[in-house]
Amino acid sequence: MDANIDQIAARIAGLRKELENHNYRYYIENDPVISDEEYDRMFRELLELEREHPELASPDSPTRRVGAEPQERFQKVAHARPMLSLANAFDEAELRAFERRVHNLLETDSIDFVTELKIDGNAVALKYENGILTRGATRGNGVMGEEVTGNLKTVRTIPLRLRMEDALPSRLEVRGEVYLPLSAFARVNEEREAAGENIFANPRNAAAGALRQLDPRVTASRPLAFFAYAIGETEGLKLHSQIEVLERLRSWGFPVNPNYRHQRTIEDAIQFCRDWQERRDTLDYEIDGVVVKVNSLAHQELLGVVSRDPRWAVAYKFPGKLATTRLLRIEINVGRTGALNPFAVLEPVQLAGVTIHNATLHNEDDIRRKDIREGDLVIVKRAGDVIPQVVGPVREKRTGGEREFRYPDACPACGSSIERVEGEAMAYCRNVHCSAQRLESLIHFASQGAMDIRGLGPQTIEKLLDLGLVSDAADLYALTQEQVARLPNFKEKSIGNLLASIEQSKSRPFDRVLFALGIRHVGESIAELLVKTFGDIARLAAAEEEEISSAQGIGPEIARSVRSYFDMEDNRKLIERLKGAGLQFASSGQGKVRGGPFEGKTFVITGTLPSLSRKEASEFIEARGGKVLSAISSKTSYLVVGADPGSKLARARDLGVAQLTQEELLKLGQE
Repeated sequence: MDANIDQIAARIAGLRKELENHNYRYYIENDPVISDEEYDRMFRELLELEREHPELASPDSPTRRVGAEPQERFQKVAHARPMLSLANAFDEAELRAFERRVHNLLETDSIDFVTELKIDGNAVALKYENGILTRGATRGNGVMGEEVTGNLKTVRTIPLRLRMEDALPSRLEVRGEVYLPLSAFARVNEEREAAGENIFANPRNAAAGALRQLDPRVTASRPLAFFAYAIGETEGLKLHSQIEVLERLRSWGFPVNPNYRHQRTIEDAIQFCRDWQERRDTLDYEIDGVVVKVNSLAHQELLGVVSRDPRWAVAYKFPGKLATTRLLRIEINVGRTGALNPFAVLEPVQLAGVTIHNATLHNEDDIRRKDIREGDLVIVKRAGDVIPQVVGPVREKRTGGEREFRYPDACPACGSSIERVEGEAMAYCRNVHCSAQRLESLIHFASQGAMDIRGLGPQTIEKLLDLGLVSDAADLYALTQEQVARLPNFKEKSIGNLLASIEQSKSRPFDRVLFALGIRHVGESIAELLVKTFGDIARLAAAEEEEISSAQGIGPEIARSVRSYFDMEDNRKLIERLKGAGLQFASSGQGKVRGGPFEGKTFVITGTLPSLSRKEASEFIEARGGKVLSAISSKTSYLVVGADPGSKLARARDLGVAQLTQEELLKLGQE
């Protein structure tokens, strides 16, 4: 570097350090020493210097919080240690029972506790190497999460570089909760309403949606915050108690909720829960309870984990918030499996900062048991502070004009007769051509956990049905550009994106396809078990009920539902048409069938493909008999080339290896 560049580099380093110190004073110490205007001036100077000298950029710069370039797709990451859920306690007796279990298991009376507020947000894991944030991930299912590093870097209370560098382990994972403050939530909703956009239902959902944005700049536009509460994985760090963990996290520069307390007895912990149940509305963030933890880390290790719940901690859940309003009428929603789900249409009421219009009623038996009538004044509760439900009527307020609800004898959507299954509280429409079922089943089929067809939302699906362009899932794969162009507001780019997304969905693995079919009682985990046991759709469709129920994790009710699905001719025809469209109906080992279009061919992938991740492209190739290799050679059949290809492209040209775009790959795979 010349002298001038040396000076610029020194100025950039100084600004970064100064800004991080001011961030710490502002967000952690709550003791700012400069004005917002002065902070903004330094920030703009640093941003300008980094733009002029990109070679001096650094991943831990405060400017990274404004958001990086959009991501194509989130990568799955495995947590080094599972992110455990917590067992719940709903009253003081259950907290005392928790203490007795701990005493009995440890065989000692010398046990103290730590109480921490249970933030109603989204759990994340942050990985630091030599004090620098290198990866951030969502909790996911506790074992696997999604990498959202770029998004988490926009959260100003998450440190990009840790303090006390001389006392830092070389590798460290910190866990905590990302949340949206209530004041920020109100401000965001005001801005969305003014812009004519739908408002968010609650702060937790708004925060979750922000974390999963493909464009970190959208995340940066929502003022998320973070509290750290645990260390997940580390090297060479010796701590002895949860109190020490919280103090160490704070010393490294993490925000730790200040309302934790060291409790000598469970009675002290119970009093803490009582106090905060009364004071919860004084906070600028949502809490839904208190977490009570055994303080000693050695005791935590001895107590261990049962299922996915640690024996050394329990979540005391506050009672759901209540409101009283008028139940105007009871309506029925027909689900994708034909289930007739009753719900209450309410006079709008404010409940915990959210306007409630509808609430769940579960089923007919629940309505009868609670004696809920149309016109009743009812008590409404947000279960888990999220899902509204009717607790029951206020009988003493009845006027005599209330009407008993009569469950329909026919499906309200198609008029077909309904069936009540013995042993089940729910009634079902058995007309597989029911318009409501058709809509809900297509919405499920295209949903993220199933075929993940982007751009195919509920309104688009409803319009496709109205126009007669589709009647079932197989029809989606026959849609043409001219047909999609008939949809409102679909122009050339959105038409191309939707058709590409439909084409891309053909590479989804068998378990996702099986889940997408919408078989009653077959969720994502059950679909995985069935695929693991039977391998392909032919074996599963031919299996008797007893054989299905004998599979590990599959009970008689699920087996009966699966067998019933395959006994219906319409379902078997749908599967054959989906097979013909190119969907995967065999597990990865089964899917590499002899005679596939890629049999005997080898592929190497380079660069970023337009809509397929590296994993999805590999699955597409392998399901058609091909092999995906990491290194290119003269024996390589094809190089699949995306944006910003590496040195493999030049190597392929030197060796005369044929090159394919994503579009050419997908087309070749259908031949």
